[in-house]
Amino acid sequence: MKEEAAKFTLRTSKDVLWKFHYIADYNGRSSNRQLEILLKRYIASFENKHGPIVPK
Repeated sequence: MKEEAAKFTLRTSKDVLWKFHYIADYNGRSSNRQLEILLKRYIASFENKHGPIVPK
């Protein structure tokens, strides 16, 4: 069974959002996919330093 996608709202400046969209487009990705990749990299980096995070 496919996992249901979680949703959240992010508040940031228009300038930051525009630049983020620009980078995502440059990489040939949607903004959502770009953010997902960045989050996964950040989590992996944290876990490499501090150990695995176990979901509750």
